[in-house]
Amino acid sequence: MIIHAKAALIDGELCNDVKLEVVDGVITSLDVKGPIDQVVDGTLIPGFVDIHCHGGAGHYFSAKEPADIQKVIDIHRENGTTTMFASLVTEPLDALKTQIAGLLPFVKSGEIAGIHLEGPYLSPHKCGAHDPALLRDPLPSELQELLDFADGAISMVTLAPELPHGIEAVEFLVDNGVVAALGHTNANAEVAEKAIAAGASVITHFYNALPAIDHKSPSITLTALLDESIALELINDGHHVDDGATELLLRSAPGRVILVTDAMSGAGAGDGAYTIGNLDVEVKGGVARLTLNGSLAGSTLTMKATFERLMSEFGSSIEYASYCASTLPAKTLGIEYVGEIAVGKLAHFVEVQNGKVVNTFKF
Repeated sequence: MIIHAKAALIDGELCNDVKLEVVDGVITSLDVKGPIDQVVDGTLIPGFVDIHCHGGAGHYFSAKEPADIQKVIDIHRENGTTTMFASLVTEPLDALKTQIAGLLPFVKSGEIAGIHLEGPYLSPHKCGAHDPALLRDPLPSELQELLDFADGAISMVTLAPELPHGIEAVEFLVDNGVVAALGHTNANAEVAEKAIAAGASVITHFYNALPAIDHKSPSITLTALLDESIALELINDGHHVDDGATELLLRSAPGRVILVTDAMSGAGAGDGAYTIGNLDVEVKGGVARLTLNGSLAGSTLTMKATFERLMSEFGSSIEYASYCASTLPAKTLGIEYVGEIAVGKLAHFVEVQNGKVVNTFKF
């Protein structure tokens, strides 16, 4: 198949009048001659890579029915996400194993790229919408049990490094090829530095479920902002993070911001009553909050929405917005076959016209 695009983002730069060849779903040439099979009037950028997503279309990745899991995948794919990781919240270990088992066929088929465990290894002081009664310390032996059960499907684990065995757990995950993310944590700067030195490479939803920046008592938040080796997730919906704080992050950590949705089941499904784990949630005006205490309970974002918002509200270029939504998350999770338009990459594209996502292509 030969695709002709008015413009395309190649090697981080916009190129006009691009003709690329796709064979068996893989880009084989960026300069090809021959009859055109597909015409794209807008700008082609790589498909979005969402490394932190719990659900959508009224369902979660923890759903018992495969058809419901497929609905989550479909609603996000319609909104530009061509590579996604299934995030699971804090649950008892047996429940987590059941949920992992339900996701394994989707990992093996390539419908999802891997599983992200957001919990149960979180701080009770920063648990957010996670059930504090179910939180646990990250024992490497327990992590080994989960990794063995998942048979390579677990790609990332979020944990609080100040917990007993926290630094040891980071080292264990990294040694086993799993991304160690730091989040839902009250860690001070010293612990954060040890965790990053041990190989932690992501901060889960920066600002959220982290200590406030204190100029006299430095914490993980300040450490992560200053350490250029670690990537910072951002829930860019205008509710999780004030726009001024987002602007500060974009200026202070250029090239390190990963757009994520942290989407709960209400994404793409409208306002109403939902749950997260065993906790009741109300979505009102597109904002999800626990009915118990009003805490934010994930977002209703899609990658399309957060990508467009980065450009419209913060003046980001299409090149940089694509880097935050596709290239950096793919590199951070070690997914070499997506995130860029290049020979050898999968033919996963998003078409943008006038700052809006208008099409998703997954050849």
